Amino acid sequence: MKFDFTFYNPTKIYFGKESMNSLEGELLNYGKNVLFVYGKSAIKKTGIYDSVIKALKNTSKTVTELQGIKPNPTYKQVLEGARLVRENKIDLILAVGGGSVIDCAKAISVSAFCDGDPWKKYWIDFEPLSNKTVPVGAILTMTGTASEMNGGSVITNEEEMIKEGRVFPAEVNPKFSILNPEFTYTVPKMQMVSGIFDIISHLLEQYFSGEDDNTTDYIIEGVLKSVIHSSKIAINNPEDYEARSNIMWASTVALNRICGVSKEQDWQVHGIEHQIGAYTDCPHGIGLAIVSIPYYRYIYKYGLDKFVRFAKNVWEIDCSGKGREEAAEAGINALADFIKELGIPTTLREIGATQDMLPKIAYSISPEGGYKTLTHEEILEILKSCY
Repeated sequence: MKFDFTFYNPTKIYFGKESMNSLEGELLNYGKNVLFVYGKSAIKKTGIYDSVIKALKNTSKTVTELQGIKPNPTYKQVLEGARLVRENKIDLILAVGGGSVIDCAKAISVSAFCDGDPWKKYWIDFEPLSNKTVPVGAILTMTGTASEMNGGSVITNEEEMIKEGRVFPAEVNPKFSILNPEFTYTVPKMQMVSGIFDIISHLLEQYFSGEDDNTTDYIIEGVLKSVIHSSKIAINNPEDYEARSNIMWASTVALNRICGVSKEQDWQVHGIEHQIGAYTDCPHGIGLAIVSIPYYRYIYKYGLDKFVRFAKNVWEIDCSGKGREEAAEAGINALADFIKELGIPTTLREIGATQDMLPKIAYSISPEGGYKTLTHEEILEILKSCY
């Protein structure tokens, strides 16, 4: 291990078919006023809404609802939630949905009692958290972000055309999260595969950094192989409980800090996609898939050994007789083939981007990276190759 580290994750996970049975017991740990945050109509169609309301009534909670959270939650919605927290003296924010809803709930939690403009303070200037927060609980209905067990919160400021993520201290994590794989069965295929690639991208952003022989790298390789294997089953049978369970837990593990231990990490693919999302409002995982292949083909020579290892250990490619560059490219090509197998779009044109957007997107991105820090001009070249 290259770096010293402290690992801490305070979220309690209830996993499995009977996990909702634990909701009432958890609700009893908090005061009477609950802000119930969710998306549009999906949880009402599946019956999850009724189950949550029943638990809230059984525990004598006073409920305030905030519905309609977008797939890319907006700062306007965060401010509305913060207002509801203050006016209704909220004791618990209960987020029911995918990562976007949970991200928004955490943003509301840190913003409600912020002194000043939360957007500027926490998402632009990245100041340390300095005000009281409201506890968050989560019921997950779509996998991909691991927001159910981390402090991350990605928010879009529509007025400024900026989509920015912030990882808050572990104290902002949901206090508890309920994960029932059956809740993911009805998610449309494109949302499912978007979440799958989000998982993969989280793992790759942490994996493609450093050249040390790291225990964390072995964990990442194992989780990647699990996701790839289970995804192929779930594509053909969305109600395969074992496959959906493996995907759901892999998603949580991929970004609950354990796969980042002692890793330098990259996150440039996410940085590029966030701004693509700000301009196109595309599903996050879809944007990540479109960017990933051109990005890795651009930077792989700067981390050649790890890309060769990726080909061998994740895709089990026989690299005998291949040069190092050829072997590395074979691994990237295998990833590209898997994206096509998932049925994910492969160009920015397919998600509504226009050529005139590309320079605006490129020059609104903060250059970063693991093996190579890109310039704005290099980011633009990658975007052009994605188009």
